[in-house]
Amino acid sequence: MSHTSPGCGCGCAAPARQSGAAPVSIGRPVVGTGDGRHAIEQIGIAAGSFVMGDSSGDRNPGDGEVPLHAVELGAFAIDATSVTNADFARFAEDTGYATEAESFGYSAVFHLAVDAPSDDVMGPAAGTPWWLGVRGADWRHPHGRGSTIDGLDDHPVVHVSWNDAIAYCAWAGRRLPTEAEWEYAARGGIARATYPWGDAEVDDGGWRANIWQGDFPVRNTAEDGHLTTAPVRSYEPNGYGLWQCVGNVWEWCADWFDARYYASSPASDPRGPATGETKVLRGGSYLCHVSYCNRYRNSARSQNTPDSSMGNAGFRTVAR
Repeated sequence: MSHTSPGCGCGCAAPARQSGAAPVSIGRPVVGTGDGRHAIEQIGIAAGSFVMGDSSGDRNPGDGEVPLHAVELGAFAIDATSVTNADFARFAEDTGYATEAESFGYSAVFHLAVDAPSDDVMGPAAGTPWWLGVRGADWRHPHGRGSTIDGLDDHPVVHVSWNDAIAYCAWAGRRLPTEAEWEYAARGGIARATYPWGDAEVDDGGWRANIWQGDFPVRNTAEDGHLTTAPVRSYEPNGYGLWQCVGNVWEWCADWFDARYYASSPASDPRGPATGETKVLRGGSYLCHVSYCNRYRNSARSQNTPDSSMGNAGFRTVAR
């Protein structure tokens, strides 16, 4: 089984935007009250420690999920869900912000989801023909100009780059989680488990996450009811009360990506490498499947350039 990272052609996350392209205790949940009207329910994560990395042997070569290493973290509060279309709309309306997909004029859309005039389809990405560059695809038009987010207020916002997520955080008085914070929260207090719910398979006793069903990339049976994104409060939350940490959409983290970082990562509050070319993505998406891309796991790592956007990546935020 072969696996690669999104910037290098991973099937379940989009290729990088081409350079030079045109422009463990739970605290009581509270509601954010920052100037940016960030109203997502907050989950308080107590200071603690955990073993970070892959314990199951399911790791993807080159992703850097090992060595296993102990990490201590201070307390933080994290969004119970990914940032939704409704949340992002408040930000855009307040600030007039234009995302990078809007500025560049295109974004990456999975081929079965395209809803756009044929002239808008720029063609497949090299090595990943199921990803198409589509003019006019952005967070308000997730599948292309023929689509809207009407009725999708509670779905995760997509087609937002890392830079877009940082802009939202500045407005909301928040920040992106570090990779270590993300994994600690996603585990939900279950040590060394493969998934947020434990080690049971994703379809054991009913679907536990929004991932691909069928033959990738040509046929999705949508047994879980979703071809693309699902509402952020679908399925069951983990032990900390976080919804859909795996599947549905990839989530940007604050850290630069380096597959060798775990070998030298600090034991206390690691923040990732000082520099890099790509940013960490966590959690997998609705395109992940065990047969070719089993990144809907707690320890799975991926990456893309900070200006890249795609139809299966969003974010959630934290604060201390």
